[in-house]
Amino acid sequence: MDQPTVVMKFGGTSVADAERIKRAARRIVAQRERGKRVVAVLSARGHTTDELIQAAEEVSPNPDPREMDMLLSTGERISCALCAMAINDLGHRAISLTGSQAGIVTDTSHTKARILDVRADRIREALDDDMIVLVAGFQGVSTSRDVTTLGRGGSDTTAVAVAAALGAEVCEIYTDVSGVFSADPRIVPDARKLPLVSFEEMLEMAASGAKVLQLRSVEYARTHGVRIHCRSSFEEAPGTFVIGEEETMEHPLITAVTHSTEEARITLTNVPDRPGAAASIFNALAEAGCNVDTIIQNEPKSDGASAELSFTIPSEDLRSAESALAPVLEAHGMRIGTDQQIGKVSIVGAGMRSHPGVAAKVFQTLAEQEINIEMISTSPIKISCIIRAQRVPDAVRALHAAFGLAASDVREEFPGQDAR
Repeated sequence: MDQPTVVMKFGGTSVADAERIKRAARRIVAQRERGKRVVAVLSARGHTTDELIQAAEEVSPNPDPREMDMLLSTGERISCALCAMAINDLGHRAISLTGSQAGIVTDTSHTKARILDVRADRIREALDDDMIVLVAGFQGVSTSRDVTTLGRGGSDTTAVAVAAALGAEVCEIYTDVSGVFSADPRIVPDARKLPLVSFEEMLEMAASGAKVLQLRSVEYARTHGVRIHCRSSFEEAPGTFVIGEEETMEHPLITAVTHSTEEARITLTNVPDRPGAAASIFNALAEAGCNVDTIIQNEPKSDGASAELSFTIPSEDLRSAESALAPVLEAHGMRIGTDQQIGKVSIVGAGMRSHPGVAAKVFQTLAEQEINIEMISTSPIKISCIIRAQRVPDAVRALHAAFGLAASDVREEFPGQDAR
């Protein structure tokens, strides 16, 4: 009988120092000794990536993206080599591989590359040779044979992609939290750990600020049917399984409240009221790799008048967006304003589809806290509100309480059952 394969991903805090690397090595070896074929994907240690970015900015105000990828990819290689040494000392054979050696092929977008293929022959050969394989996360090699990186949190996507290529039974994501919670426990102390979350809900949660899993890793897992188990590096208890819709028997009205304070808003005025104006704006942003979220356009009050267009983007994309829009603004005579003091609070739940009145309850709850809503966006299972950044914690706590998401609320409602 073939041995099952498990992919284990360890985040930066899980390999931050020598003792934590040894702990990760022991967990990896324990899976191997249970009869599993093991591939581990590692992030850079602790704040290594931030330190490398700082080093680049010390020598260049605008570092070349290709060279940034060459620089940033070193952090994960260090983690893998060190962990391989620790595993060898535990009596098992381990080999560390860079993203390119592991066969991770990406497009040519430096610093935000997307995985196109995983040619995992070298990983399979090492597994067949009874070795534990350590793959450097967050990186690959482009179709033009350059080193690329996948963006913040990209090691999650590496792990899921490798799991899909190998047909692994599960992709375990080890972090410094014990799973996915109904809200950020640092803001809501009585937030509860969710035993199960559907891919659809996790996609909305990741897109609206939940940082436990990277958005693209969840997209990849859903597309390729990879079962994710998000769990703690520091305890043995089960975490949260992210699984297909067909595996989740019930759909709670609201699963979680998520938030982000890493948003910026761009407002364009004097936008021409004619076909193609919006297309020129968003084509420029797309070419610059800027992800646009909430969009609102105020129609002109009279024929021939100009319109106003507002949209939100990640704060880290603001400088790129301003540069990309400069020629468009000049060509159309538009003006630009920016606001970096905004935040986003969202509620997510698959049960929303069949329950009217959820939006009204959200708006009423925020009104009672005297929190002004500046922009709104929705999907069938999510409602997001743009508010002032300093009011985000108040909004998260109020919505979490209003929808009864605390562990105590669930136990009272469903006595004797696991919290859901």
